[in-house]
Amino acid sequence: MRGNLSDTFNLISKLSVKRFWNIIIVYISFHYSRLSGRTLHPAMPVSISIEPTTSCNLRCPECPSGLRSFSRPTGMLDPEFFRKIVDQIKDKIFYLTFYFQGEPFLNPDFLEMVSYASSKKMYTATSTNAHYLSDEVARKTVESGIDRLIISIDGLSQETYEQYRKGGSLSKVIEGTKRIVAWKRKLNSLKPFLVFQFLVVRTNEHEIDEVRKLARELGVDKVVFKTAQVYDFKNGNDLIPLNEKYSRYRKMSDGTYEIKNILENQCWKLWHSSVITWDGNVVPCCFDKDAGHKMGTLHEKTFSEIWNDSGYLAFRKSLLANRKEIDICKNCSEGTGVWAG
Repeated sequence: MRGNLSDTFNLISKLSVKRFWNIIIVYISFHYSRLSGRTLHPAMPVSISIEPTTSCNLRCPECPSGLRSFSRPTGMLDPEFFRKIVDQIKDKIFYLTFYFQGEPFLNPDFLEMVSYASSKKMYTATSTNAHYLSDEVARKTVESGIDRLIISIDGLSQETYEQYRKGGSLSKVIEGTKRIVAWKRKLNSLKPFLVFQFLVVRTNEHEIDEVRKLARELGVDKVVFKTAQVYDFKNGNDLIPLNEKYSRYRKMSDGTYEIKNILENQCWKLWHSSVITWDGNVVPCCFDKDAGHKMGTLHEKTFSEIWNDSGYLAFRKSLLANRKEIDICKNCSEGTGVWAG
């Protein structure tokens, strides 16, 4: 409880008058557009996800990074380019997630970029498989000022963990977590707010209660259970859990599966957030993993110009008209995908 309150107060502390007013306009614009069908959006987004790298050390079976299946270029976010982006967006956008695809800690300049964003009073977060949290890196992570650190822990034995995290080591995840907690105490820091993210699949769904216990023992602030995205789900998949509460899909009477999300012609993400790839392309959301819907590039335009350009407006309009026809929306869990514990 104390950790949750501390994180909430920390998040609120990042708000300026400009940022707070921007949030209000985003909220009003979204509901006006949802009800009217018009894509009014005079504000900037509230949050941005930016990709430190597409590289990853693991081989997770439903992940483009793990499968090495990208059709787009792979590479590392350049820190100088990153600083230019932050300087463009910092006045109104205050929540910055260092993650899209790949393992962020593989970028050697990752924590330097976190420190820069933190110096601009942006709330910073990332998601990691925790394989690179040596004692030195754990110390630098806490010192960087990062506000939220999400650690993927998708099993409580090596056997269950590696069913999805192919090539991974559960012991490295646990040791990395311990080091972060230890350095928070040594440096008398309440940050980062530490989250265990548990991707629920059939092989680990029996461990849900145990991961809560482990989190308490290690000093982790929160546990989040996430549903797995499965690309080929119609005829069933061994990854789909039996407990439908933790599944994006439901089994039909004929034995086939369908996604639970009814895909209404609206999406909050298209009004309050956006995604930037390592090489500066702006895409509408985190489900566009291969950047198939490029709204523009930050090498040619500012983020504000892209956000309000005709391409973005047309994409929002098509979503309000018929979301089911947009390919990246067809496996979307928005509104159905995450439970906290």
